[in-house]
This record gives sequence, structure tokens and C-alpha cells, in this order.
Amino acid sequence: MPNRKSAEKELRKTATRTAFNRKVKDTVKSLVKKSVKAIDAKDATAKETVAKTLKALDKAAQKGIIKKNTRNRRKSRIAKKLNASLK
Repeated sequence: MPNRKSAEKELRKTATRTAFNRKVKDTVKSLVKKSVKAIDAKDATAKETVAKTLKALDKAAQKGIIKKNTRNRRKSRIAKKLNASLK
């Protein structure tokens, strides 16, 4: 437990930030799964789903929730999969 008032506030701030970051990460993960599922099913809405996923990945990396290399790797894999399914 924190001993100082400022430490108590930091604990509250950390809890708030952690909750927000977890929500964003969960959203990104679910979007990635949806994209992969849509690509595998050769769904007509696959391109739109992938675009939404890439945007979410960019935003998460911009806010520092995920690392930029992680974003790049995931974007690359999704794009490869989409391009392969379109051929």
C-alpha cells in the first residue's frame, strides 16, 4: 500500500491506464482474429475488416500500447494473408 498521498494518486492513475490499455489490446486482438477468419472464409467483407484492423493497430502503436515493430509484424502478416487469398 502507498504511504504518501501522491503515491495513492499514482496507484489510481495506473489502474485507470491499465484498464484502458487492456481494453484497446483486447479490441485489437479480436479484430485480428476477425480479419484472419474473414480471409480464410474468403468473405466479401475481408478487405473492410482488414482495413479496420490495420487502423486499430496503427492507433494502438501511436498511443504506445503496443510496440511499433509488433504493429509492423502483425500488419505484414495480415496483408500477406489477404494478398494470397485474393490470387
